[in-house]
This record gives sequence, structure tokens and C-alpha cells, in this order.
Amino acid sequence: MKARVNGTSRDLADGTSVAAVVSLVGAPDKGVAVALDGAVVPRALWEKTIVPDGGVVEVLTAVQGG
Repeated sequence: MKARVNGTSRDLADGTSVAAVVSLVGAPDKGVAVALDGAVVPRALWEKTIVPDGGVVEVLTAVQGG
């Protein structure tokens, strides 16, 4: 199936979870937020939330600075 991850089209296996997408993009363990089709997915639901065909996932990381 196809999904858009951080603006890039990706081929993902059927049943791919949000947690798997976070790992795929190499996001750090902390300071990460995920939105699926425009809705924030709580970290507690990452393993259970499946990315649908044509889904849009945005993986955002916090950065320090001033």
C-alpha cells in the first residue's frame, strides 16, 4: 500500500502501525509527535493505530534552540 510520510510517498506493508512508521523515519525516542490524516495520535495508541492505504503521516520532533 502507499502512504505519504512527511511529504514523501512510501510503500508500506498492509497493517503497518504508526509505531513502525516512526521507526522507519528514525525518529528519536523522546520529543516526538505523530499526526495521521491531520489528527494527533497519542503515543499510547501508536502500536494499535494502523496506517490506511493513502494515509498521510507526519512525524514531528521537538528541537531546542532560541
